[in-house]
Amino acid sequence: MGVEVSRLSNGLTVATETLPQVESVALGAWVKSGSRNERDEEHGIAHLLEHMAFKGTGSRTAFDIASQIENVGGEINAATSVETTAFYARVLRDDVSLAVDILADILSDPLFDPSELDREQDVILQEIGAAHDTPDDIVFDRFTETAFRHQTLGRSILGTPETVKSFTSAQLRSFMERQYGAERMVVVAAGAVDHDTFVKEVERKLGGFRTKAEGAMPHIAHYVGGDYREPRDLMDAQIVLGFEGRAYHVRDFYASQLLSMVLGGGMSSRLFQEVRERRGLCYSVYSFHWGFSDTGLFGVHAATGREGVEELVPVILSELQKAGEAIGQDELDRARAQYRAGLLMSAESPASRASQIARQLLLFGRPVPMEELVDRLSKITVERLTDLASRLFSTRPTLTAIGPIGKLAPFEAVQGHGHGRPGTQRLAV
Repeated sequence: MGVEVSRLSNGLTVATETLPQVESVALGAWVKSGSRNERDEEHGIAHLLEHMAFKGTGSRTAFDIASQIENVGGEINAATSVETTAFYARVLRDDVSLAVDILADILSDPLFDPSELDREQDVILQEIGAAHDTPDDIVFDRFTETAFRHQTLGRSILGTPETVKSFTSAQLRSFMERQYGAERMVVVAAGAVDHDTFVKEVERKLGGFRTKAEGAMPHIAHYVGGDYREPRDLMDAQIVLGFEGRAYHVRDFYASQLLSMVLGGGMSSRLFQEVRERRGLCYSVYSFHWGFSDTGLFGVHAATGREGVEELVPVILSELQKAGEAIGQDELDRARAQYRAGLLMSAESPASRASQIARQLLLFGRPVPMEELVDRLSKITVERLTDLASRLFSTRPTLTAIGPIGKLAPFEAVQGHGHGRPGTQRLAV
Protein backbone atom coordinates (compact mmCIF):
# COMPACT_ATOMS: atom_id res chain seq x y z
CA MET A 1 0.00 0.00 0.00
CA GLY A 2 2.92 2.34 0.60
CA VAL A 3 3.22 5.43 2.77
CA GLU A 4 0.19 7.73 3.03
CA VAL A 5 0.70 11.34 4.13
CA SER A 6 -1.76 13.99 5.31
CA ARG A 7 -1.25 17.48 6.67
CA LEU A 8 -3.44 18.94 9.41
CA SER A 9 -4.68 22.53 9.37
CA ASN A 10 -2.04 23.54 11.94
CA GLY A 11 0.77 22.24 9.71
CA LEU A 12 1.34 18.92 11.47
CA THR A 13 2.33 16.13 9.07
CA VAL A 14 0.76 12.72 9.72
CA ALA A 15 1.99 9.62 7.89
CA THR A 16 1.24 5.91 8.05
CA GLU A 17 2.35 2.71 6.43
CA THR A 18 0.13 -0.33 6.77
CA LEU A 19 1.99 -3.59 7.31
CA PRO A 20 -0.73 -6.24 7.01
CA GLN A 21 1.39 -9.08 8.37
CA VAL A 22 1.70 -7.62 11.90
CA GLU A 23 -0.71 -7.09 14.79
CA SER A 24 1.11 -4.20 16.47
CA VAL A 25 1.58 -0.52 15.67
CA ALA A 26 4.69 1.56 16.22
CA LEU A 27 3.82 5.23 16.43
CA GLY A 28 5.39 8.43 17.61
CA ALA A 29 5.95 12.14 17.28
CA TRP A 30 9.27 13.33 15.89
CA VAL A 31 10.37 16.93 16.40
CA LYS A 32 12.99 18.70 14.28
CA SER A 33 14.81 19.94 17.34
CA GLY A 34 17.71 18.38 19.22
CA SER A 35 20.89 19.34 20.99
CA ARG A 36 21.95 21.55 18.05
CA ASN A 37 19.03 23.85 18.80
CA GLU A 38 20.20 24.72 22.31
CA ARG A 39 21.59 28.10 23.26
CA ASP A 40 25.00 28.13 24.94
CA GLU A 41 23.46 28.29 28.40
CA GLU A 42 21.04 25.47 27.52
CA HIS A 43 23.58 22.72 26.91
CA GLY A 44 21.78 19.47 27.74
CA ILE A 45 18.26 20.87 28.04
CA ALA A 46 16.88 18.98 25.01
CA HIS A 47 17.87 15.67 26.59
CA LEU A 48 16.53 16.71 30.00
CA LEU A 49 13.23 17.68 28.37
CA GLU A 50 12.98 14.21 26.86
CA HIS A 51 13.48 12.69 30.33
CA MET A 52 10.85 14.96 31.87
CA ALA A 53 8.25 14.04 29.26
CA PHE A 54 7.21 10.98 31.25
CA LYS A 55 7.23 12.65 34.66
CA GLY A 56 3.64 13.82 34.63
CA THR A 57 1.13 16.03 32.85
CA GLY A 58 -1.81 18.11 33.98
CA SER A 59 -4.00 15.01 33.97
CA ARG A 60 -1.58 12.10 34.49
CA THR A 61 1.06 11.32 37.07
CA ALA A 62 4.33 9.64 36.06
CA PHE A 63 2.88 6.36 37.35
CA ASP A 64 -0.30 6.87 35.31
CA ILE A 65 1.72 7.25 32.11
CA ALA A 66 3.72 4.09 32.76
CA SER A 67 0.88 1.95 34.07
CA GLN A 68 -1.70 2.90 31.43
CA ILE A 69 0.55 1.93 28.54
CA GLU A 70 1.81 -1.22 30.29
CA ASN A 71 -1.71 -2.29 31.30
CA VAL A 72 -2.34 -3.01 27.62
CA GLY A 73 1.06 -4.64 27.11
CA GLY A 74 2.54 -1.65 25.31
CA GLU A 75 5.78 0.25 25.75
CA ILE A 76 6.70 3.91 25.55
CA ASN A 77 9.99 5.74 25.30
CA ALA A 78 11.79 8.77 23.91
CA ALA A 79 15.16 9.65 22.40
CA THR A 80 17.19 12.79 21.79
CA SER A 81 19.67 13.15 18.95
CA VAL A 82 21.70 16.02 17.57
CA GLU A 83 18.90 17.22 15.28
CA THR A 84 15.69 15.52 16.42
CA THR A 85 13.75 14.42 19.48
CA ALA A 86 11.33 11.50 19.33
CA PHE A 87 8.52 10.35 21.60
CA TYR A 88 7.21 6.93 20.59
CA ALA A 89 5.20 3.91 21.64
CA ARG A 90 4.35 0.43 20.48
CA VAL A 91 0.97 -1.15 21.15
CA LEU A 92 -1.47 -3.64 19.69
CA ARG A 93 -3.84 -2.36 17.00
CA ASP A 94 -6.78 -1.90 19.40
CA ASP A 95 -4.78 0.41 21.69
CA VAL A 96 -3.60 3.02 19.18
CA SER A 97 -6.08 5.58 20.50
CA LEU A 98 -4.64 5.27 24.02
CA ALA A 99 -1.07 5.64 22.78
CA VAL A 100 -1.96 8.75 20.74
CA ASP A 101 -3.72 10.24 23.76
CA ILE A 102 -0.72 9.71 26.05
CA LEU A 103 1.80 11.05 23.53
CA ALA A 104 -0.38 14.09 22.85
CA ASP A 105 -0.77 14.69 26.58
CA ILE A 106 3.01 14.61 27.04
CA LEU A 107 3.54 17.12 24.24
CA SER A 108 0.62 19.43 25.00
CA ASP A 109 0.43 19.55 28.78
CA PRO A 110 3.72 18.59 30.48
CA LEU A 111 3.82 19.38 34.18
CA PHE A 112 7.59 19.81 34.71
CA ASP A 113 7.10 19.37 38.45
CA PRO A 114 10.13 20.82 40.33
CA SER A 115 10.48 17.79 42.60
CA GLU A 116 10.47 15.43 39.62
CA LEU A 117 12.91 17.74 37.85
CA ASP A 118 15.33 17.58 40.77
CA ARG A 119 15.28 13.77 40.74
CA GLU A 120 15.70 13.54 36.97
CA GLN A 121 18.62 15.97 37.02
CA ASP A 122 20.36 13.59 39.43
CA VAL A 123 19.65 10.68 37.09
CA ILE A 124 21.30 12.53 34.21
CA LEU A 125 24.30 13.41 36.37
CA GLN A 126 24.71 9.66 36.88
CA GLU A 127 24.48 9.19 33.10
CA ILE A 128 27.21 11.76 32.57
CA GLY A 129 29.40 10.04 35.14
CA ALA A 130 28.76 6.62 33.62
CA ALA A 131 29.64 7.92 30.14
CA HIS A 132 32.92 9.36 31.43
CA ASP A 133 33.73 5.99 32.99
CA THR A 134 33.05 4.16 29.71
CA PRO A 135 35.95 4.97 27.36
CA ASP A 136 34.35 3.36 24.30
CA ASP A 137 31.41 5.76 24.74
CA ILE A 138 33.15 8.97 25.74
CA VAL A 139 35.70 8.72 22.92
CA PHE A 140 32.88 9.46 20.46
CA ASP A 141 31.83 12.56 22.41
CA ARG A 142 35.43 13.77 22.27
CA PHE A 143 35.49 12.95 18.57
CA THR A 144 32.55 15.18 17.68
CA GLU A 145 33.76 17.92 20.06
CA THR A 146 37.11 17.96 18.27
CA ALA A 147 35.66 17.75 14.76
CA PHE A 148 33.24 20.65 15.40
CA ARG A 149 35.08 22.57 18.09
CA HIS A 150 33.07 25.22 19.96
CA GLN A 151 29.87 24.46 18.02
CA THR A 152 26.57 23.02 19.19
CA LEU A 153 26.88 20.13 16.72
CA GLY A 154 30.01 18.99 18.53
CA ARG A 155 28.65 19.15 22.06
CA SER A 156 27.62 16.13 24.08
CA ILE A 157 23.87 15.56 24.06
CA LEU A 158 23.94 14.94 27.82
CA GLY A 159 25.21 18.39 28.75
CA THR A 160 27.50 19.10 31.70
CA PRO A 161 26.81 18.65 35.43
CA GLU A 162 26.79 22.43 35.83
CA THR A 163 24.29 23.17 33.05
CA VAL A 164 22.00 20.23 33.83
CA LYS A 165 21.67 21.19 37.50
CA SER A 166 20.98 24.82 36.60
CA PHE A 167 17.79 24.22 34.60
CA THR A 168 14.40 25.20 36.00
CA SER A 169 10.88 24.18 35.05
CA ALA A 170 10.41 27.59 33.45
CA GLN A 171 13.46 27.07 31.23
CA LEU A 172 12.18 23.67 30.10
CA ARG A 173 8.80 25.16 29.23
CA SER A 174 10.43 28.06 27.39
CA PHE A 175 12.65 25.75 25.32
CA MET A 176 9.70 23.56 24.40
CA GLU A 177 7.54 26.53 23.39
CA ARG A 178 10.37 27.94 21.25
CA GLN A 179 11.28 24.69 19.54
CA TYR A 180 8.14 22.54 19.38
CA GLY A 181 5.70 23.68 16.72
CA ALA A 182 3.45 21.64 14.42
CA GLU A 183 5.35 22.75 11.31
CA ARG A 184 8.51 21.18 12.74
CA MET A 185 6.82 17.94 13.78
CA VAL A 186 5.67 14.71 12.18
CA VAL A 187 3.48 11.98 13.65
CA VAL A 188 4.04 8.58 12.08
CA ALA A 189 2.59 5.11 12.57
CA ALA A 190 3.59 1.83 10.96
CA GLY A 191 2.01 -1.59 11.33
CA ALA A 192 -1.62 -2.61 11.78
CA VAL A 193 -2.96 0.89 11.24
CA ASP A 194 -5.63 2.51 9.05
CA HIS A 195 -4.53 5.89 7.71
CA ASP A 196 -7.82 7.76 7.83
CA THR A 197 -8.66 6.52 11.32
CA PHE A 198 -5.20 7.44 12.58
CA VAL A 199 -5.31 10.92 11.06
CA LYS A 200 -8.66 11.61 12.73
CA GLU A 201 -7.27 10.45 16.08
CA VAL A 202 -4.22 12.70 15.77
CA GLU A 203 -6.42 15.61 14.66
CA ARG A 204 -8.53 15.25 17.80
CA LYS A 205 -5.52 15.19 20.10
CA LEU A 206 -2.97 17.45 18.38
CA GLY A 207 -4.97 19.49 15.90
CA GLY A 208 -4.85 22.44 18.28
CA PHE A 209 -1.09 22.25 18.91
CA ARG A 210 0.70 25.55 18.25
CA THR A 211 1.53 26.00 14.59
CA LYS A 212 4.94 27.61 14.65
CA ALA A 213 8.10 27.23 16.70
CA GLU A 214 9.67 30.63 17.28
CA GLY A 215 13.19 29.38 18.01
CA ALA A 216 15.83 30.02 15.37
CA MET A 217 17.26 27.09 13.45
CA PRO A 218 20.87 26.19 14.34
CA HIS A 219 23.86 27.83 12.72
CA ILE A 220 25.55 26.04 9.83
CA ALA A 221 28.27 23.76 11.15
CA HIS A 222 31.90 24.04 10.07
CA TYR A 223 34.17 21.03 10.31
CA VAL A 224 37.57 21.94 11.76
CA GLY A 225 39.17 18.63 12.80
CA GLY A 226 42.08 18.28 15.16
CA ASP A 227 43.57 16.14 17.88
CA TYR A 228 42.38 15.04 21.34
CA ARG A 229 44.28 12.64 23.61
CA GLU A 230 43.44 11.50 27.10
CA PRO A 231 45.99 9.14 28.63
CA ARG A 232 44.39 6.71 31.08
CA ASP A 233 45.74 3.65 32.82
CA LEU A 234 43.46 1.15 31.09
CA MET A 235 43.79 -2.30 29.60
CA ASP A 236 43.03 -1.05 26.09
CA ALA A 237 43.00 2.11 24.00
CA GLN A 238 39.93 3.52 22.26
CA ILE A 239 40.80 5.38 19.05
CA VAL A 240 38.60 7.19 16.53
CA LEU A 241 40.10 8.58 13.33
CA GLY A 242 37.83 10.60 11.08
CA PHE A 243 37.28 13.14 8.34
CA GLU A 244 34.52 15.47 7.22
CA GLY A 245 31.65 13.45 5.79
CA ARG A 246 28.66 14.32 3.65
CA ALA A 247 25.28 15.79 4.54
CA TYR A 248 22.04 13.91 3.89
CA HIS A 249 21.12 16.05 0.92
CA VAL A 250 24.33 15.96 -1.12
CA ARG A 251 25.13 13.66 -4.01
CA ASP A 252 27.89 11.78 -2.20
CA PHE A 253 25.85 10.79 0.86
CA TYR A 254 24.91 7.30 -0.30
CA ALA A 255 28.32 6.77 -1.86
CA SER A 256 29.81 7.60 1.56
CA GLN A 257 27.58 4.99 3.17
CA LEU A 258 28.79 2.35 0.71
CA LEU A 259 32.42 3.43 1.13
CA SER A 260 32.05 2.94 4.87
CA MET A 261 30.80 -0.60 4.30
CA VAL A 262 33.67 -1.41 1.92
CA LEU A 263 36.20 -0.25 4.47
CA GLY A 264 34.72 -1.45 7.74
CA GLY A 265 31.18 -2.71 7.34
CA GLY A 266 31.64 -6.31 8.39
CA MET A 267 34.05 -9.22 8.81
CA SER A 268 34.82 -9.28 5.07
CA SER A 269 35.63 -5.56 4.95
CA ARG A 270 39.11 -4.21 4.25
CA LEU A 271 39.84 -2.89 7.73
CA PHE A 272 38.60 -5.99 9.53
CA GLN A 273 40.61 -8.29 7.29
CA GLU A 274 43.82 -6.27 7.25
CA VAL A 275 43.92 -4.72 10.72
CA ARG A 276 42.31 -7.41 12.83
CA GLU A 277 42.62 -10.71 10.96
CA ARG A 278 45.98 -10.44 9.16
CA ARG A 279 47.89 -8.21 11.56
CA GLY A 280 46.08 -8.79 14.84
CA LEU A 281 46.45 -5.13 15.82
CA CYS A 282 43.08 -4.77 17.54
CA TYR A 283 40.11 -6.73 18.78
CA SER A 284 37.53 -4.40 17.23
CA VAL A 285 37.56 -2.16 14.17
CA TYR A 286 34.77 -0.72 12.04
CA SER A 287 33.97 2.40 10.04
CA PHE A 288 30.89 4.61 10.06
CA HIS A 289 29.40 7.58 8.26
CA TRP A 290 27.09 9.97 10.09
CA GLY A 291 25.06 12.39 7.99
CA PHE A 292 23.60 15.61 9.35
CA SER A 293 21.49 18.26 7.63
CA ASP A 294 24.50 20.36 6.58
CA THR A 295 27.62 18.22 7.05
CA GLY A 296 28.74 14.78 8.12
CA LEU A 297 31.46 12.67 9.73
CA PHE A 298 33.30 9.68 8.32
CA GLY A 299 35.17 7.75 10.97
CA VAL A 300 36.98 4.58 11.95
CA HIS A 301 36.79 3.26 15.50
CA ALA A 302 39.34 0.76 16.78
CA ALA A 303 40.02 -0.75 20.19
CA THR A 304 43.44 -2.19 20.85
CA GLY A 305 45.82 -3.23 23.59
CA ARG A 306 48.83 -1.17 24.60
CA GLU A 307 51.13 -3.08 22.26
CA GLY A 308 49.06 -2.32 19.15
CA VAL A 309 48.79 1.45 19.51
CA GLU A 310 51.93 2.42 17.64
CA GLU A 311 51.20 0.49 14.46
CA LEU A 312 47.41 0.71 14.39
CA VAL A 313 46.78 4.21 13.00
CA PRO A 314 49.40 4.01 10.21
CA VAL A 315 47.85 0.76 8.96
CA ILE A 316 44.35 2.25 9.04
CA LEU A 317 45.56 5.33 7.14
CA SER A 318 47.23 3.12 4.56
CA GLU A 319 43.99 1.23 3.95
CA LEU A 320 42.07 4.50 3.57
CA GLN A 321 44.59 5.73 1.01
CA LYS A 322 44.40 2.46 -0.93
CA ALA A 323 40.64 2.98 -1.24
CA GLY A 324 41.38 6.17 -3.15
CA GLU A 325 43.44 4.18 -5.64
CA ALA A 326 41.31 1.11 -6.31
CA ILE A 327 38.11 -0.57 -5.13
CA GLY A 328 37.01 -3.89 -6.59
CA GLN A 329 33.64 -4.39 -8.23
CA ASP A 330 33.09 -7.34 -5.90
CA GLU A 331 33.60 -5.06 -2.88
CA LEU A 332 31.09 -2.54 -4.19
CA ASP A 333 28.57 -5.29 -4.98
CA ARG A 334 28.92 -6.73 -1.48
CA ALA A 335 28.52 -3.31 0.17
CA ARG A 336 25.49 -2.56 -1.99
CA ALA A 337 23.93 -5.90 -1.05
CA GLN A 338 24.56 -5.20 2.66
CA TYR A 339 22.97 -1.77 2.45
CA ARG A 340 20.00 -2.99 0.43
CA ALA A 341 19.43 -5.90 2.82
CA GLY A 342 19.53 -3.52 5.76
CA LEU A 343 16.88 -1.32 4.15
CA LEU A 344 14.58 -4.23 3.37
CA MET A 345 15.04 -5.91 6.76
CA SER A 346 14.28 -2.68 8.58
CA ALA A 347 11.07 -2.39 6.57
CA GLU A 348 9.89 -5.58 8.28
CA SER A 349 10.02 -3.89 11.70
CA PRO A 350 7.19 -1.41 12.45
CA ALA A 351 9.41 0.57 14.84
CA SER A 352 12.28 0.82 12.36
CA ARG A 353 9.94 1.71 9.54
CA ALA A 354 8.15 4.44 11.49
CA SER A 355 11.48 5.98 12.46
CA GLN A 356 12.76 5.83 8.88
CA ILE A 357 9.64 7.50 7.48
CA ALA A 358 9.80 10.23 10.14
CA ARG A 359 13.45 11.01 9.35
CA GLN A 360 12.71 11.23 5.64
CA LEU A 361 9.79 13.58 6.19
CA LEU A 362 11.85 15.86 8.43
CA LEU A 363 14.89 15.87 6.14
CA PHE A 364 13.38 15.73 2.66
CA GLY A 365 9.77 16.76 3.22
CA ARG A 366 8.53 13.49 1.71
CA PRO A 367 8.82 9.74 2.20
CA VAL A 368 11.49 8.29 -0.06
CA PRO A 369 10.27 5.10 -1.79
CA MET A 370 12.41 2.02 -1.26
CA GLU A 371 12.70 1.63 -5.02
CA GLU A 372 14.23 5.10 -5.29
CA LEU A 373 16.84 4.31 -2.64
CA VAL A 374 17.75 1.03 -4.32
CA ASP A 375 18.00 2.84 -7.68
CA ARG A 376 20.38 5.41 -6.20
CA LEU A 377 22.59 2.63 -4.87
CA SER A 378 22.61 0.83 -8.23
CA LYS A 379 24.05 3.90 -9.99
CA ILE A 380 27.13 4.19 -7.77
CA THR A 381 30.27 2.95 -9.54
CA VAL A 382 33.72 1.93 -8.33
CA GLU A 383 35.14 4.99 -10.07
CA ARG A 384 32.86 7.22 -8.07
CA LEU A 385 33.83 5.50 -4.80
CA THR A 386 37.57 5.77 -5.43
CA ASP A 387 37.20 9.43 -6.38
CA LEU A 388 35.24 10.08 -3.19
CA ALA A 389 37.82 8.25 -1.07
CA SER A 390 40.74 10.18 -2.58
CA ARG A 391 39.03 13.49 -1.83
CA LEU A 392 37.63 12.59 1.57
CA PHE A 393 40.80 11.11 3.08
CA SER A 394 43.09 13.92 1.89
CA THR A 395 41.39 16.49 4.14
CA ARG A 396 42.32 17.47 7.69
CA PRO A 397 41.70 14.52 10.01
CA THR A 398 40.20 14.30 13.47
CA LEU A 399 41.97 11.95 15.87
CA THR A 400 40.74 11.16 19.38
CA ALA A 401 42.21 8.58 21.71
CA ILE A 402 41.69 7.46 25.31
CA GLY A 403 43.75 4.93 27.23
CA PRO A 404 47.42 3.81 27.15
CA ILE A 405 48.29 5.94 24.12
CA GLY A 406 51.88 6.99 24.82
CA LYS A 407 53.09 5.45 21.55
CA LEU A 408 50.36 6.92 19.38
CA ALA A 409 51.78 8.82 16.42
CA PRO A 410 51.87 12.63 16.69
CA PHE A 411 49.00 14.42 15.00
CA GLU A 412 51.32 16.19 12.55
CA ALA A 413 52.42 12.81 11.20
CA VAL A 414 48.84 11.58 10.93
CA GLN A 415 47.83 14.71 9.08
CA GLY A 416 50.86 14.57 6.80
CA HIS A 417 50.15 10.95 5.90
CA GLY A 418 46.93 11.92 4.20
CA HIS A 419 48.14 15.12 2.56
CA GLY A 420 51.49 13.78 1.40
CA ARG A 421 53.10 17.23 1.62
CA PRO A 422 56.84 17.43 0.96
CA GLY A 423 58.85 17.75 4.14
CA THR A 424 56.03 16.38 6.32
CA GLN A 425 56.80 13.41 8.57
CA ARG A 426 55.41 10.18 7.15
CA LEU A 427 54.20 7.20 9.11
CA ALA A 428 55.79 3.84 8.56
CA VAL A 429 53.37 1.01 7.86
